[in-house]
Amino acid sequence: MPLAGPSLPLPEVSQTMTVLLAGGRGSRLHELTARTCKPAVPFAGQHRIVDFTMANVVRSGLRRMIVATQYRPETLHDHLAGVWSGSFPSAGLRLREGRRVTGNRDGYCGTAAAVHANAAEIDASGATTVLVLAADHVYDMDYAPMIAHHLASGKSVTVAADCVPVATAAGFGVIDADSTGAITRFLEKPAHPPAMVGNPDQALVSMGIYVFDWAWLRRRLQDDARNPASGHDFGHDIVPAAVDEGGAQVFRRATCDSAAPYWRDVGTLDAYRLAQLDFMADAAPCALPRPGRDTPQGGLKSHSGDGNVILPGARVAPGARLRKVIVAAGAHVPAGLSIGHDRDEDRRWFRVADGGTVLVTADMLAQRAAVRSRGLFSLTLHNFSPRGLI
Repeated sequence: MPLAGPSLPLPEVSQTMTVLLAGGRGSRLHELTARTCKPAVPFAGQHRIVDFTMANVVRSGLRRMIVATQYRPETLHDHLAGVWSGSFPSAGLRLREGRRVTGNRDGYCGTAAAVHANAAEIDASGATTVLVLAADHVYDMDYAPMIAHHLASGKSVTVAADCVPVATAAGFGVIDADSTGAITRFLEKPAHPPAMVGNPDQALVSMGIYVFDWAWLRRRLQDDARNPASGHDFGHDIVPAAVDEGGAQVFRRATCDSAAPYWRDVGTLDAYRLAQLDFMADAAPCALPRPGRDTPQGGLKSHSGDGNVILPGARVAPGARLRKVIVAAGAHVPAGLSIGHDRDEDRRWFRVADGGTVLVTADMLAQRAAVRSRGLFSLTLHNFSPRGLI
């Protein structure tokens, strides 16, 4: 059965088109995205990263969505069409691959360009508001209050924000806002992120969730497309333009002093592993997605309780010693192998992230076995050669 949601669109979402930006590779996940895009990477057992955003959309009563895809979209297209399309009546879920939409081999040349290339689709829908979402975050959110807040404000854009430690804020769009919630400065991934006023340890950052007035956004996208100096990016180009006009505001789900709802950017191997460990706890930090069609819902597997994540289709033999390891689908870790205990040795064969996470794939294990086999063979020839017997 489709995910439960309002039988009729709520007033605040009835004129809203959702655009899901799902074209990125997620290069910081390295080999996990060698054959598929980041939103389609497995998470929490048989789920995929994109399922969290899809569940949020359906639960919020939104029934019209454009999914802008690009890098290795096949797995994602199959998953969305097979699992989620039933939650969007009247063909409300539209998969729009960049190269086909634009007619050129480069496809979408930025996040803003992806929306601009689909402007005719949005116009035809009659939408007056556009909700722009990233497909690669893990969180639980009802978008309807944010959309209602945006409509009541009359602003050009509303940006959802959360608090993170200043030490980790360089990977986000960092926001300065006044006491009314108006955004006074927006810095996309600054090298030295500013702290919040009165809270030197925390920074206010964008969650990659935007609500736009479509008439304003359409004009801005047209101007942006004509600008050869633009990166055609929401964080670098579009949101700062709204800030300069005084037309941007922030939407916060909680203050930094309260227990903020769960939200994680799982864009690195360390973040991806740690977020999955959160879902191994007795109580999940947020609701797991319930797709619109029955699918295998196997649980997330750990190994030896040492912070490991074993992805579906992977196997670890008894007697293997693992610590802070992600075992990718198709990898079979043999008995007796120790990974995560000697960083120098790990780096010879596997990928080691800055935070100590070790990624192990089938190809890495095969290469290790082949090299070690050749070394043993060479040693054997030396020991039993005529020269070795003299």
